[in-house]
Formats: sequence, C-alpha cells, structure tokens
Amino acid sequence: MSNTLFDTAPDFHQPIAVLKHCHDRIRKQLATLARLPDHLAAHGADAEAQKAAQVVLKYFNHAAQLHHDDEEQNLVPMLQATARDADLALLAELVPGILADHAAMDQDWALLQGQLAAIASGAGAALSAENVQRFCDAYAAHMAKEEAHIAPMAKRLFSPEQMAQLGSAMQVRRGLSPTLPASQVPEQQQVPVHNTVADGVVLADLRLDYGRASLTEHDVLDDPIAQFGKWFDEALHARVNEPNAMSVATVDADGRPSSRIVLIKQFDARGFTWYTNYASQKGRQLDANPHAALLFFWSELERQVRIEGTVVKTSAEESDKYFYSRPLKSQISAIASQQSAPIANREQMETRYEAVAAASGEHPVRPEHWGGYRLDPVRIEFWQGRRSRFHDRIVYLKQADGSWRKERLQP
Repeated sequence: MSNTLFDTAPDFHQPIAVLKHCHDRIRKQLATLARLPDHLAAHGADAEAQKAAQVVLKYFNHAAQLHHDDEEQNLVPMLQATARDADLALLAELVPGILADHAAMDQDWALLQGQLAAIASGAGAALSAENVQRFCDAYAAHMAKEEAHIAPMAKRLFSPEQMAQLGSAMQVRRGLSPTLPASQVPEQQQVPVHNTVADGVVLADLRLDYGRASLTEHDVLDDPIAQFGKWFDEALHARVNEPNAMSVATVDADGRPSSRIVLIKQFDARGFTWYTNYASQKGRQLDANPHAALLFFWSELERQVRIEGTVVKTSAEESDKYFYSRPLKSQISAIASQQSAPIANREQMETRYEAVAAASGEHPVRPEHWGGYRLDPVRIEFWQGRRSRFHDRIVYLKQADGSWRKERLQP
C-alpha cells in the first residue's frame, strides 16, 4: 500500500527545497490514502491496510502540521516583509486563500482521522471515498499553487541570511539544533524574568539577530506619510498583533518624561491622531509641553517607526464624529472615568459607570474633557532590523517650506 523507498531530504541550508521535499512526501502519502478505499472494499482492514493507515496517520498528524507552521509562521510573514510592488500585490491575493486552504484541509482531515485510526487498529474498515477524494484534491491544488508562486518568489527574493533564518526556524520547530546561533532564531527565544542568569543566559546578553528584510534610500517613498501607510498596510497583511498600537511619550512642565500605549485612529497629511481624556496625565503634560514622540514596533516584521512633532487638539466636530462611532459602552466609559485620577476600588468605578449609564440612556453626550489629539510630525524615522545590529535607518526631516528631506542614519 505504501511507498517504502527512502528518499534523501535536502539540507536545511536549502529551506525552500526542504518545503518542496515535504510536498513530495505529502503526494506519496496522498497516493497511499487514495488507494485505501478500494483496498478496504476488496480485503477489509487487513495487515496491509492497517500499516497504510498507520503511516498516513503519523504523517498528517505530525509532519504535515509542521509544514503548515513553517509556512504560516515563517515563510509567509518573511515574504510579506520582503516583497514589493507586484510581488506584494500577488501575496495579498494569494495568502488569504492559502491560509483558508490550511483551515479547510484541517477540517477534512478531522473527518478522516477517526476512520483511519479505527482501520489502523483493525477495529474498523469504513473509509469515506468521497472525503478521501476531497482531501486529496484540495491538497494537490494547494501545493500546485504554492509551487507555482510562493516557492519561486521566496527563492528569488530571500537573501542568504533570510534563507539561513528560515532554515534554522524550521530546524527548531523539529527539535533539531539550528544552523544559526540560538540567539538569531526567534522560535528559540526565551525571556528571563529577572536581571540574572536564566537557563544559562544573562539578561544583558540576550539579543535577537534580525534578517527578514532590508531598507535602502531607494526602497522608501518620497512622502513619509505615504511610506508609513505602505508599511502599515504590510503590517496588516502580515497579521501583526495590534499594528495600530503605538507608544506616546510626553514630558511634563519639569521635564520628566512618561509614556503609554494608545491606538492610532487616523493618519493623513495633517498628522497622526488618537483620542483620550484631556484631563489625563498625558493631557496635562501636553498642555504644559505640546511636543510628543510616537513609536510603532512591529516585531513580526522587525520594524519600528519613530515620529516626533507638535501636538494639537482635533476639532470638536472630529471628536464628535469619532466619539459617536464608538460602541455605547465605550462612550459611557469615557464619561464615567476620570482618567489617571486615584479611586478607592473597582466597585466605585463600576458604581459610577452604572450611574452614568442610567443618566445617559441610549444617547450619551461627548464630554468636553474627551477628544482627539493630532501630532504634526517634523521627524519620521523608519527602522528595519538587520544582522549583527547593523540596522537600516532612514529618517525624514520636515523643512521650513513643508517639504521633506530624507537621509540614512548609522545604526
């Protein structure tokens, strides 16, 4: 029933070839699976059928899942971070379908898994030929799509450093020692709890060597807002966790800084906008010193964007428009919370919330102390992680006439 010939796997120094080799092994397992319904009809769950079911189960329960993880957690995000123009557009078209294929094939496998387990143990001989055919056809079409577009793109775009990182991540996933040092493989990273040795690693010595992409003066657009939009779209396509989260750093009247994470709600030629309580700590600090710094960090893409400038309040009309677009409970929370002010306990907060909810009904009114801030940027820096801390940094500086000058900074 199964192909017992051993074939030599390529080395993990050639990760795309390893992925193709996985496809070839999948095809062999699918061929075994496709023959099984007819064999069962003729011979029942004999020793040959049991052996075939055991081999197919072992492969699709383990090796095939590792292969999917290789693609979803490493190959695809690395391509999304590296691709440009037509390649990036093609990825935007293909990736949702590839991920949907994985989910659909997992569901189809779940239907077959129980029947195969019964066959493997000799406890049953039923196997849906229709489900087998659907599973085999879906896998075949999926692999053809990847081999026609994804693999050639990776071979064309990835640098030797990126290939090494991809191969090492695949090794770690399989419990193998990676080709690269452990510090250069994200899958190998562990964060110590204290500023002491943890698992043989000193906190000060922890470092991650980046290598998913590069950034040159020719890669970036002339307009930094447009460049930010391009990177933001790529972060969305790469499914970065909360790509709209940014640190806002402010300084009080005595020059003491503080920072916190907020969510950006809009960006355009006027600047970068978020909404908050004007009486909060950041609001009071911005009243005293209307300068701030924003920071976006997209670790999945090994990128950060630093933005500095002057902050002004948005118009009442803009604040109203956003406030009334929020869910009702969020509107009530904005009214009920005296942000940054002390309170005795959670119960007092909830009591105040209930009182505001009862008084406001279904149509709360935006309070004067709540609204938007917009940072008008004068400096925007795009940072792309690179090997050995030799990172790429491109900065835009606003000129007196409103134009932007860009230059490279040393890491």
